[in-house]
Amino acid sequence: MKYSEIISNKLNELLIKNFDAEKGYENAIENVESPKLKAFFKMQSEQRGKFARELRLEILKFGQIPEESGSIAGTLHRNWMTLKSLFKSNNEEAILDEALRGEEASLSDYDEILSETNLPLSIENMLIEQKQSIQRAINKLKLEEELVS
Repeated sequence: MKYSEIISNKLNELLIKNFDAEKGYENAIENVESPKLKAFFKMQSEQRGKFARELRLEILKFGQIPEESGSIAGTLHRNWMTLKSLFKSNNEEAILDEALRGEEASLSDYDEILSETNLPLSIENMLIEQKQSIQRAINKLKLEEELVS
């Protein structure tokens, strides 16, 4: 497999996970009462959409085809799948907990790609910035979870 395909495949993995996170946050907006949480989830959804656009552009620069949406055939980010089932209870603490687990899984995915892939500096810097943003979201989710419990 060519270097460009290896990089594109790794970036596509992150792209799919960002699509899934974006959708998960959109679902969360609809299932919480707190205006503060709605605003936070909206900001995170928009940010994940931005991350997806950035990743998509990098994949195209490598001459590869980016994924168009989140995963369909069982490779959905598992934490966002369980989040959907919690919405029925409209329990803000449970939604925060699932969002936190999803973000921690995302952080792990970013760590993995950054540690095992020899990336061009521009892509590495982009991924580090995205990862730092995810870490800030984790910190905020932990704080919100403390306040709700």
